[in-house]
Amino acid sequence: MKQSRDFEDFYAANYGKITALVAAVTGDWHEADDIAQEAFARALARWPRVSGYELPEAWVRQVAMRLAIDSSRRIRRTLRALPRLRADGRAEADGRAEGTEPGDSLPFTALGHALARVPLREREVLVLYYVADLTVEQIAHDRGIPAGTVKSRLAAGRRRLELGLAQDQARSGGNQDQGRSGGNQ
Repeated sequence: MKQSRDFEDFYAANYGKITALVAAVTGDWHEADDIAQEAFARALARWPRVSGYELPEAWVRQVAMRLAIDSSRRIRRTLRALPRLRADGRAEADGRAEGTEPGDSLPFTALGHALARVPLREREVLVLYYVADLTVEQIAHDRGIPAGTVKSRLAAGRRRLELGLAQDQARSGGNQDQGRSGGNQ
């Protein structure tokens, strides 16, 4: 009984954080919720061992991030295959507008939209660094990569994010200026 209560407390304290991290990576709250549930289900199945770790939430976060990466890869493969399947007449339209991303269920801000276009490995370290507030060393340990790789992915991710935000601002800025000059003068 005590183990069950310990897990319930652990779940309540960490579920929201894990779901938010995964949502920032995947861009989809529903997918993030499914992934977080799977990660916590795996933790529950191994709770006697996982609860003995210094930071059990790091274990769950690592599992959730791996599941998010797998999910993103699966979605990308599906999106690449859809045009070929449609051309062959074997797939029905999925109801999604042309050019939309799988994460459209999240209300995207300019930052969210730019982040969604950052490559997954860079997006992952950006989210772990800025959203989870992990250090470079913690991310390196968590992901099993050298600290230098984390730093280079952070730098590249920041550059891509800055470029994406600037491009979005230029596109929307041009539209806003046109709208302002129309009739209020």
